[in-house]
Amino acid sequence: MTTLFVRLKLRLILGNLRGDLIKQVGFAFSLLAALAFALGGFVLFSLLRLASPDVALNVGIVVFTLFALGWAVIPLVIFGVDETLDPSRLALFPLTTRQLAVGMSAASATGPWPLASLVILAGGVAALADGVGGVLIGLVAVVLQFALCLVTSRVLTTALSGALRSRRGRDVLAVAAVGVLLLSQLPNLLLNRGLPGDPEALLSSAGAVLRWTPPGLAAHAIADGGLVGVADVVVLAGVVALLAWLWIVALRRALVMPDVSNQGGGSVRRSWIDRFLPQGMLGGVAAKELKYARREPRGRVTWFTAIVVSGIIMFTLSGDNGPVGLFSAAGPACLAALMIGIQACNSFGIDGRSLWMNAVAISSERDLRTDLAGRHLAMAVIAVPLLGVISVVAALLAGNAAWAVPAALTAWGVLGVALGVGAVISVVLPYTLPERLNAFSGAAPGQGPLAFGSAFAGFSATSAAALPIVLPVLLGYGWVGVLAVPYGLAVAWAGRRLAGLVGFARLPSILAAVSRAT
Repeated sequence: MTTLFVRLKLRLILGNLRGDLIKQVGFAFSLLAALAFALGGFVLFSLLRLASPDVALNVGIVVFTLFALGWAVIPLVIFGVDETLDPSRLALFPLTTRQLAVGMSAASATGPWPLASLVILAGGVAALADGVGGVLIGLVAVVLQFALCLVTSRVLTTALSGALRSRRGRDVLAVAAVGVLLLSQLPNLLLNRGLPGDPEALLSSAGAVLRWTPPGLAAHAIADGGLVGVADVVVLAGVVALLAWLWIVALRRALVMPDVSNQGGGSVRRSWIDRFLPQGMLGGVAAKELKYARREPRGRVTWFTAIVVSGIIMFTLSGDNGPVGLFSAAGPACLAALMIGIQACNSFGIDGRSLWMNAVAISSERDLRTDLAGRHLAMAVIAVPLLGVISVVAALLAGNAAWAVPAALTAWGVLGVALGVGAVISVVLPYTLPERLNAFSGAAPGQGPLAFGSAFAGFSATSAAALPIVLPVLLGYGWVGVLAVPYGLAVAWAGRRLAGLVGFARLPSILAAVSRAT
C-alpha cells in the first residue's frame, strides 16, 4: 500500500507536468529552491556545534518546535501542500482506514519539500550529537520528529477538512491566519523595540519551557545520547503513535460525514453600491467582482494579509530604531497597494468554469479590455479608500499627519501600476483556483509553482515599473506623489490595452487553463 500511494503521488506529479512547459519550468524552480533550502538549512543547523552545548541545545529545541508548528499551520494557510491527498477523493476506494492512513502518510512524505525538511532536521544530529550513541539515538529521534510533523499535519487537515470546505469555516481560518501572521512577526517586533532581557537568558527560558514538549524531547535525546535520550525517544514514539491513532479516528469520521460545503444555499442580494456603478458590461463585471469580494473567502485573504502586513510595518517603523520621515508613512501604504494589486495577476482564475459566460460575450479586443476594466474598477472601489485609511494611520504613527497626502497618492499610483501589470500576466499565465479547498489554497493541485511564478512576476514587474514614482517619495520628495496617480492610470490603461491585444487571441486557452478539474 505504501509503494502504491508513493507511485500514485509521483504519477500525479509527472502527469500534471506532461506537455506543459510553464509547469515544467515552475516545478524545476521549486525543486531547485527545495534543494537550496535543504542544503542551506542543514549547514546552518550544523554550525550550532560551534556554540556552547547549552546554547546549541536550546536553539535546537526551538528549531524543532518551529518545524512542528510550521507543519501544523502551513498546510492550512498556503497552497500546494498535499492538495492531491484530500481523503474525500479516496472514500469510494475499497481500502480500510488504516490502509488509507499508511498510504497517505507515505504520499505526504513524497516530494522535494518534505525531503528538504527531513534533511534540515538531520542537521540537528550534526549540531547536537556527542559520540556514537548520540548519533544513533539522534537518527531515530530525527525520524520520529519528522513523523511527528507529518502526523500532526495530517490530523489537523483531516479533522478540519469538512469545515474548510464550507464558506464559514474558511472565513474562520482566514481570521485565524491573521493571528498566526501577527505571532510570526512577534520576534521581529521585539527586536525592533528592544528585548526586555538578556537574549541568552530568554533563549534559555524558552528552551526550559519547551524541553518537555515532543520536539524538545527529540532535541534533548540527540544531545544526551544516553539512557535519558533513549527514554526521550520512547516517549516521543508514544506521542507519535497516539497522534497516528487520532488521525485514523479523524480519517474514519471524515470519510462518512457529509460534505457541508454542499449544504445550504443562500441568496445573492443586490448591494447598495451596485446602483452607483456604470451600466453595461463594465458595471456588470464590477458588480460581480464586488460580490466575489464580499462572499468568497479566497477573495478576502489577500485583503486581510495586506492590512496586517502593512500594520506590522507601521509598528516596526514607528519604533525608536526605525527610519523617520516620509518613508515611515509612504512605505507601508505602498506595500499594501502592491500586495492588493497582485490579486490582478490572476483575474480570471476565480471565475473558473463560469468564465465561459464572459467569454461568449467578448467579441473583440475592446470587450476584453472592458471586462478587465470592470475587474479593476471593483478592486479600486475597495482599495482606494482602504489605502487612504492606511496612509492616514501610517502618517499619524510617523508623527506628521500631512504625510498622509503624498503617501496615499503614491499608494494609489502603485495600485494602478499593479493593475496594469496584472492584466498582462492574467492573459499570459492563467491558472485554476481550487474550488473546494481552504481559502489559502492559491492554486489547483500541481499548479503551485505556476501561481508562485505569476506572483513573483507581478511583484517584480510592478516594483520595477513603480520605482520612478515610489523612490523619490520614499526619499522625502513628497511632491512627486502628485504625479503618481496619473502615472498609475496610464500604466493601468496600457496594461489593459496590451492584455486585450494578446488575450483576445488566447481566450480559448485562458478558458481552458482556468477550467481544469481540481
